[in-house]
Amino acid sequence: MAADNTSSVTEFILAGLTDQPGLQLLLFFLFLGFYMVTVVGNLGLMTLIRLNSHLHIPMYFFLFNLSFIDFSYSSAIIPKMLMSFVSKKNIISYTGCMTQLFFFCFFVVSECFILSAMAYDRYVAICKPLLYMVTMSPQVCLFLLLGVYGIGALEALVHTGNILFLTFCADNLVNHYMCDILPLLELSCNSSYMNNLVVFIVAGFGIGVSIVTIFLSYGFILSSIFHISSTKGKSKAFSTCGSHIIAICLFFGSGTFAYLKPPSVLPLDQGKVCSLFYTVVVPMLNPLIYSLRNKDVKLAMKKTLSRITFS
Repeated sequence: MAADNTSSVTEFILAGLTDQPGLQLLLFFLFLGFYMVTVVGNLGLMTLIRLNSHLHIPMYFFLFNLSFIDFSYSSAIIPKMLMSFVSKKNIISYTGCMTQLFFFCFFVVSECFILSAMAYDRYVAICKPLLYMVTMSPQVCLFLLLGVYGIGALEALVHTGNILFLTFCADNLVNHYMCDILPLLELSCNSSYMNNLVVFIVAGFGIGVSIVTIFLSYGFILSSIFHISSTKGKSKAFSTCGSHIIAICLFFGSGTFAYLKPPSVLPLDQGKVCSLFYTVVVPMLNPLIYSLRNKDVKLAMKKTLSRITFS
């Protein structure tokens, strides 16, 4: 790893998704539509949770933060990506690139751990229902949330610091639609095995700890569900976890595939398409998954709409 940054590069050019002119306008409107659904869906879900007192419980406290994270990291990426479809050169300054990288890493890692916190919440709700409000007290929820954002900030600092120590020479074309870790490592003229190892270890730690927490939580949940005698009780227990399991599979499936496979197995161009899934599609789908499959959220939506209509 280089000890000092002697980069001659002051700005980067983001290659975007495609260089085919015929697709640019179509992709612009497609991703603009995705972004509008993401913004409306996540801000709408946050508003519903804030306005309806029956949603002021730990499960929806974490869901509120999941929506905030999804809205934030899609907003850190998609607006700049849209520029690549309507401009000849999508230029981003060196400082802007490092800033985007930091916030992307911060919110993605935070999402890993907020999903873990939600799995733990479901474990307590199903396996220890009588102790739920005591175990998941406001103080515990706040402590978990601080842990989520604290680890997110720490990992983001490590990843960004790892890139800041690299030197970028004449070539400044980033083969991506955003400032992501792997394309910047490929572009650098002095990236080493150690730089790649740092990425693998830090990303592996975030994904690994989150997945272990989730698997342990759901292992205990499944064990508890199988001991429920009534079919109705089992169905209710499964229904409370269904949305969360879908969100976990979508996010971790695409993220693991993009970051924990060597470039020889997954070339950058394919990785770029794969990363679309967790940077664009997942933040858009999460509010839909949690609202369409959740009776409490649908009830809150009806109440809020009836208030607006009445007023």
